[in-house]
Amino acid sequence: MTETPSPKNGNEASVVVKGTFRKRMIILLIIGGIIIGSVVFYVSFWLTHPIGSGPAGPVVEKQAFQKVWTERDVVLLGFGDSITAGYGASPGKSFFNRLVENPKDEFPEMQGISLKQVFPKMKAVNLALSGSTSLEHVDILLPKIEQYPKETFGVIVATIGGNDVIHMYGRTPPREGAMYGASIEQAEPWIKNFEERLNLILDKIGEHFPGGYHIFLANIYDPTDGIGDVRNAGLPAWADGIKVLRAYNEVIENACKKRKDTTLVDIHREFMGHGIHSTQFWRPFYHADDPGYWYYANLEDPNDRGYDAIRRLMLNQMANVLPSKLDKLKKETGKIPAVLTP
Repeated sequence: MTETPSPKNGNEASVVVKGTFRKRMIILLIIGGIIIGSVVFYVSFWLTHPIGSGPAGPVVEKQAFQKVWTERDVVLLGFGDSITAGYGASPGKSFFNRLVENPKDEFPEMQGISLKQVFPKMKAVNLALSGSTSLEHVDILLPKIEQYPKETFGVIVATIGGNDVIHMYGRTPPREGAMYGASIEQAEPWIKNFEERLNLILDKIGEHFPGGYHIFLANIYDPTDGIGDVRNAGLPAWADGIKVLRAYNEVIENACKKRKDTTLVDIHREFMGHGIHSTQFWRPFYHADDPGYWYYANLEDPNDRGYDAIRRLMLNQMANVLPSKLDKLKKETGKIPAVLTP
């Protein structure tokens, strides 16, 4: 005879089933929570790039801009690629425009800090061409520079070489002027040519300013924050990308060290930690005070906050160099040129 389970045994079986179900649900919830948490973590720290708000970049001391640096005619010349051209900036907020004068909604601490304050006889000319490479700077931009008289002092701001490195984003085989995807060995002769070309460009710019000049040359920043994982930015993988970028920056930095007329503006260092990994708090480059993303939607140009940072870097270097240089030139000539004397 089959023994009929007692009510007690039935209850025990039901408890066992319910306990097993509960355990399975808990495990599924834990697994689901891990998956959801992983997705949220990945989206938050790899795919999301909050820009932040407010001022960006170093402090600029106002005192240096409270007096006129020279009464001479001055030309502020923009030369190079889209960073100097201001691609992606809101109206009036490229670094070049903000060097010239403050926008209407300028941050309080930067009001009255511009080159118009220190150069009352300044003319601004921006020849920079978006998308241009150093080869095109020789062929297209150099011939556009006006020959200025001895009474004019030139202040040149330039961004050169970035497009050589990033073009054509892996869509074509690497070549000089569009070396994306090249091995460091393949790029070596192009890097050497860039060194010669850069010095030629700097020499030729100077020849247009017989009355004196100074060049403020930016190096090339890295939107991957030094990690080199361009695939996370939607571009093809590039094993030697960091090496090629580093080699270009060494050329730029060496040119600045060797030339008394050229000063490095280190945007590579300033932008580190404001690229595609800016929110990753465990990285050594993380900026807890401002983890904002400083790049435009195309990845290769700055956004408004990035342009603000470049403007500040430029102004600080100019304040360090130009007043003393202009004073020295004035002493060497004995006086301001007669044509400028009231």
